[in-house]
Amino acid sequence: MMVSETEVEVRYAETDQMGVVYHANYLIWFEIGRTKFVEDLGLRYVDMEDEGYFCPVFDVHVTYRRPLKYGEKAFVKTRVIEYNGVKVVYGYEIIDADGTLCVEGTSSHVVVSKETFQPVAMRKALPNWHIAYERVVR
Repeated sequence: MMVSETEVEVRYAETDQMGVVYHANYLIWFEIGRTKFVEDLGLRYVDMEDEGYFCPVFDVHVTYRRPLKYGEKAFVKTRVIEYNGVKVVYGYEIIDADGTLCVEGTSSHVVVSKETFQPVAMRKALPNWHIAYERVVR
């Protein structure tokens, strides 16, 4: 199973009054990890959009285990945990520099037409993406 890893340094602007990362910022880090995962596959979201498609989030789950603080390093590990030709579910683990699990979650996506926002089968609309995702879920 392919896992992509991205380093994120906790910035002051990402923290709340308690000095820990504000909970919604982890979703941004999920997106950073997901984008890196796609790039590691040799693909780019901008190419998908140029071909007339988007891949919006329709569901997300997050479990917070340990807070991260300003100045710490975080590592976002991203993988595909489900792909059925239409829906993609990514899994995320955010760990600290010591390897402690801080946050974990999933996000579910479906490819849609830019014009209609109707779901499309990735195997027909984006065959190179389909082949890449089939390889990483085996």
